Amino acid sequence: MSGGPSGLLPRVIVRFGAGALILAALFFGTAGTLDYWQAWVYLAVLYLPMTFVLVYLLRRDPELLERRLRGREPLAAQRAIIVAATLVLLLAFIIPGLDRRFGWSNLPPPLVVAFDVIVLVGYAFFFLVLRQNSYASRTVQVEPGQRVVTTGPYRVVRHPMYLAVMVMYLASPLALGSVWALLPALLLPIFLVARIRSEERLLAHDLPGYREYQSTTEYALVPGIW
Repeated sequence: MSGGPSGLLPRVIVRFGAGALILAALFFGTAGTLDYWQAWVYLAVLYLPMTFVLVYLLRRDPELLERRLRGREPLAAQRAIIVAATLVLLLAFIIPGLDRRFGWSNLPPPLVVAFDVIVLVGYAFFFLVLRQNSYASRTVQVEPGQRVVTTGPYRVVRHPMYLAVMVMYLASPLALGSVWALLPALLLPIFLVARIRSEERLLAHDLPGYREYQSTTEYALVPGIW
């Protein structure tokens, strides 16, 4: 396996490992115990397929993986949205451990597992989007040579990656066994709408053919709604 551009493999390992450790620390640290099966299952559901996707991208599309590792948004408005959304998601990942510690929620195990399946489906859809659009960067910008993608999930909504993210993160609190953590997670669609509105102004201005795509693909995020 090649390290890819700019020593890609070491950066992937560091980012992947750090993310897993941070999530584990949030879950088990706030729960005050390792006896938190919902968190163990959730981490497996999240990181096992993620490992597969990272290996796939390292082999097949390291340039896309490079784009996915970018951290700083070029636009100030997007940076503000990311900061606010990160704080909300952090709260949504802190509450489940506290919920486990103090017994605020009592979700039946089959229901928890059902939401784990929803998280997995959301991530599978996320991977489908990556395979369809090699320019699906983590930051909002137009790359040299970028073209409008209108196939696959992009035939249904203009921002299928955000739809996948929304499904995953709305299901995550319940997959972690917490009803209360769903409350901050419900704010996520607001930030996604704000991000999409800002992104579409950039794409309509800088990406040839995007205005035509907007006119032929009605919905930005959720089919039949918006």
